[in-house]
Amino acid sequence: MNRRFFLMALPGFLAACTTTGRQVGSGPSSRRHAYFASPYYHRIYGAVTDEQFPIPAVDLRQIDPRFLRREVAFSKPYAPGTIIISTSEHYAYFVLPGGRAIRYGIGVALNRSANFRGQAVVGRKASWPHWTPTVNMMRAQPARYGHMGGGLAPGPTNPLGARALYLYRNGRDTYFRLHGTIEPWSIGTNVSSGCIRFLNQDIIDLYNRVPVGARVIVLG
Repeated sequence: MNRRFFLMALPGFLAACTTTGRQVGSGPSSRRHAYFASPYYHRIYGAVTDEQFPIPAVDLRQIDPRFLRREVAFSKPYAPGTIIISTSEHYAYFVLPGGRAIRYGIGVALNRSANFRGQAVVGRKASWPHWTPTVNMMRAQPARYGHMGGGLAPGPTNPLGARALYLYRNGRDTYFRLHGTIEPWSIGTNVSSGCIRFLNQDIIDLYNRVPVGARVIVLG
């Protein structure tokens, strides 16, 4: 990516963590699933009350069971501690030793060309991150974003959710993030402008596993 293209594309990158106006196969009314979950899932996706802000329990009826967190066999040749993002599968993998990985369901870009591709590292981590809409976002949707010029404080209405991992390449911020969401029903869909979203309970789990400097590989 050359500097001229990067500067032209930057406003779009900064907007990448929000939900787009159109969504594919998303929304509580169109993604209802049979309520079939073990006590394990009730526990890991239950309400979290010891955070800076309370996190509600995930309504598991809104999530396709394929996208719930689980440990899986993983035979690809990546070192333990690596994060692998498969946007086509709507999965993120945290590689473990011994041919295993923790797999998480994710939401990805509505337009596949907006997804980040290639290698990066976790350049920064944030608990309850701050978020600021771009000038273009405020101009295009003043009723929605015009009052947010000073940024949106961390909290239960912040679109980045409870945690964010900031992807860097060659020492520079790519403006793509792995982050939580306030729209849990969007997991498993093409819904964002580019960033990778996780259930809040899942991004907290991943955040606790990875250090700054962890390798991230985003596949198509």
